[in-house]
Amino acid sequence: MFFEELKKIRLVPVVVIDDAGLATPLADAIVAGGLSSVEITLRTEEALAAIKTMAARSDLMVGAGTVLTLDQAKAAVDCGARFIVSPGMSPILVDWCLAAKIPVIPGCATPTEIQMAMERGLDTVKFFPAEQLGGVKMLVTLTAVFQAMHFMPTGGITADNLLNYLALPQVVACGGSWLVKTGWLKEKKFTEIRQEIARAVQLLENSPTRCL
Repeated sequence: MFFEELKKIRLVPVVVIDDAGLATPLADAIVAGGLSSVEITLRTEEALAAIKTMAARSDLMVGAGTVLTLDQAKAAVDCGARFIVSPGMSPILVDWCLAAKIPVIPGCATPTEIQMAMERGLDTVKFFPAEQLGGVKMLVTLTAVFQAMHFMPTGGITADNLLNYLALPQVVACGGSWLVKTGWLKEKKFTEIRQEIARAVQLLENSPTRCL
């Protein structure tokens, strides 16, 4: 079950990749660092090719992020994406994913959007952009109202505030773009990427176990 795996992983690197040829060494660095999932954002022409390459692996759960349209979702799934992440709450996109039995995490910034997700039977949404929306304090307020909803905060998450988010019982995981900096990827600094991910994994291992 995807969401059960997500709860165990707790941290998903969010990646912008301009060269699909870097997909394999990037995947190697992520896995070597200790994580088993990645979100490839559909912000570049190379993203789908990168998803296809990385999705062929058995040691990495690959999803597509920044999915704005139904056509993008279909293309990503055709390339092997196991889950879809959208920055907003698109009923058309969510309905298609549910019908196709593809895990989907739509972005929600307001109570109205969270209720729209609930009405479609979802129990996990992306809180985006997390820090700009008020961060942990805002999530505390939202979770008090939407007690059955779980969240994956993304946007402004760093090693410094990661554990503050994960300490909230209804936060299943966080998305982190700091783990694979665009500059590091372009300069092929895979050692730095692996080390940054390993440091984050160490943070997770040293943090208290949460029961969700």
